[in-house]
Amino acid sequence: MVETGLDSEAFEAFLDMLRRFVRERLVPAEPRAFEEDFVPDDILAEMRDMGLFGLTVPAEYGGPGLSIEQYIEIILEIAWAAPAFRSAMAISTGIITTALKLDATEEQRREYFPKLLAGAIASFCLTEPDSGSDSAAMKTRAVKDGDFYVLNGTKRYITNGPRAEFFIVMARTSAENLPSNGHVSGFLIPAGTPGLSVGKHDKKMGQKGAITGDVILEDVRIPASALLGGVEGKGFKTAMKALDGGRLSVAATALGYSRRILASALKYATERKAFGEPIANFQLIQAMLADSRIELYAGECMLRDATRAATRGERVSTEAACVKVFASEAATRIADRCVQIYGGAGYMAEYEAERFYRDTRVYRIYEGTTQILQVVIAKAMLKEFAAAL
Repeated sequence: MVETGLDSEAFEAFLDMLRRFVRERLVPAEPRAFEEDFVPDDILAEMRDMGLFGLTVPAEYGGPGLSIEQYIEIILEIAWAAPAFRSAMAISTGIITTALKLDATEEQRREYFPKLLAGAIASFCLTEPDSGSDSAAMKTRAVKDGDFYVLNGTKRYITNGPRAEFFIVMARTSAENLPSNGHVSGFLIPAGTPGLSVGKHDKKMGQKGAITGDVILEDVRIPASALLGGVEGKGFKTAMKALDGGRLSVAATALGYSRRILASALKYATERKAFGEPIANFQLIQAMLADSRIELYAGECMLRDATRAATRGERVSTEAACVKVFASEAATRIADRCVQIYGGAGYMAEYEAERFYRDTRVYRIYEGTTQILQVVIAKAMLKEFAAAL
């Protein structure tokens, strides 16, 4: 499926418009999103009007078909604002659209791409109460019953779950103890399907306004045509391929937010005075600022290298894992330095530094924990080494 994208002039114009929208509309809307703990409907409507929910829908289905490289640049810009805004649209534009492009049937694409273009909020349901990194422990089952499947199980910490209009749900389609890449299938399920319900909105350490919650399936009966791609056992491979792009998106989010955090630390350091002069004049403060800029620059270079390769059609599983680990770990260090530069004020809720600190912590966990991705990277290295012998 060809990703034509926008020509460079049109894309730069869109990026400039988006940059202004983020600073003039999203950032001022942050207090409302924090107070209500979800993105306000009027802001969502503006995001839809800008086409932010259909950015990656292929041109042959009416979308702009942005390349991965262009899409990641957009995430970098959106991530300047609080994570809630990116969270509302990035599942639809990222892992959902990718899964549809890679493995859906033509009928499924024609049904769901228009929904995404219209601004549908979607959820990808993989994690369970007893199954996160260990997908082989997945308990959600999909049992074939004539021309239907019946699904039972619970999915946990699902982004946009309580607000989603449709879901891609991963479930076991075999009772046998097969490896995860042989028993997991994906299913497209609209919200409101009998038996499908959503749990309460999770209360989290940070990322206020970014909605997560349980998705519960109790004898959910869906037609066999809802099976993603029409073939059983492809779900795990679909998830892993889609997660490559997801990890690049999380890396971009961490780096985009790090830009905001560093800008905040720099502003405070130039305004706050101690011993009669701005603390930015003190070399130990400068060292923290410089270290943050170094890590931000390194992460951006890694990200752009990986996305260029992905745009060329290369498989970037290892590179995506590398940049996700680096960017997420760097973001927490940059946020920590921001708190330190603010000093006592950095620990107070009336300043933004403590929020940055709480918001960034989850980047090291979702879309693959740092530790799991270290294993992914090491296994790829060992496989390459063995192949070269």
